[in-house]
Amino acid sequence: MSDRPSTFATPPAAHSNLPDAARERARYATMALFVVAGMMYGSWGVHVPTVRDRFHLNPAMLSFALLAVAVGSIVAMATNAKWIARVGTRRACLTGGLVMSFAGMLILVVPMYWMLLAVLAVFGAAMATLDVAMNAEASAVEEALARPIMSSLHGVFSVGGMAGAVAGGAVLSWGMAPAVHLLLAGGLCALVLVVACPAVLPHVPHHERVDAGTPRVNRWRSPALWALGGIALIALVAEGAMYDWATVYMRDVVLSTPAVSSAAYAAFSGGMAAARFAGDAVRARFGAPQLIMASASLACAGMIGALLLPYPVAALTGFTLMGLGLANMMPVLFAAAARVEGVHAAEGLAHVAGLAYFGLLLGPVVIGGVAQVTNLPLGLSVVALCAALVAITGPKVLRWLKV
Repeated sequence: MSDRPSTFATPPAAHSNLPDAARERARYATMALFVVAGMMYGSWGVHVPTVRDRFHLNPAMLSFALLAVAVGSIVAMATNAKWIARVGTRRACLTGGLVMSFAGMLILVVPMYWMLLAVLAVFGAAMATLDVAMNAEASAVEEALARPIMSSLHGVFSVGGMAGAVAGGAVLSWGMAPAVHLLLAGGLCALVLVVACPAVLPHVPHHERVDAGTPRVNRWRSPALWALGGIALIALVAEGAMYDWATVYMRDVVLSTPAVSSAAYAAFSGGMAAARFAGDAVRARFGAPQLIMASASLACAGMIGALLLPYPVAALTGFTLMGLGLANMMPVLFAAAARVEGVHAAEGLAHVAGLAYFGLLLGPVVIGGVAQVTNLPLGLSVVALCAALVAITGPKVLRWLKV
């Protein structure tokens, strides 16, 4: 029997009078938000070496610049949730997205390093604000449509990121100035935001559920959010490790060529993108607990296979399975966080996303520390352990929350 959330049975009362065309427009508008967020992040990622060269940064200074983005994101997730809940997802998406676009346009324009740090902090804060708001909007659209869409939206975010990176590389190879590229990317994102945001759902206090007598819950005291956030943190420890260590494993342990080593990241990312576009159908058919258990088990098996068989084809296959398995962790956990009773969607999402982001930052450090004491295969075994923990605890938490 399916564990499909009952919230998908019928649209909520707040959206019951909306015509089907309006709900579909909201879905496409929300999809556009995810695409431009991914595209802007991918466009920025292309220019990390450009920033290093333009400001003559040593590794420590570059790391501090990247940390500014992370700090801005974490601060925004901790402080902006109540504002998003108050003003609504439509206004929050537009405001956060426009600030993100304009900050991105300034990254290679500001003349001094301290200004760069300030711009990057604002860029990270604005991106986090857009991230929380657009995921809250996605949850509302899911309920309005009475079917899952969160995984596919995260899939188009990945596509947007890849498109931004590919386009950035292409225009740079044609001789376009890096600052001009970011100006064009930011301008395009701003234009899409202005066009798309009017079509997102009207702001309603969805997911608060106080109308049924459920008291408001402080998100910092919600056991449900801490449980979901803990699972998200563990999942992103594994994901963050893959981003930073998969290529190193291929080069140093598998002893593959540089070309094959670079394919590790592509295999992992390709698996993630493919699985996200299939995740909604699986969640609708079998339910979130089953999707999390199967996904985490697949990720664990893929990592174990890559470690036990350190050969190029086997390792790349294992990394692809890792991508397939980790792909739907965040969409499912975000969807659950947006439906915790007594907590506004934006506040629940900010709480879980903030903890998840710590996992993303922590993962590479943990694997590096274990590898330093032992070796890299043992370090990466932490990834398999994290996937196993999610497979065991994730379904139990989701069933407890009935989402």
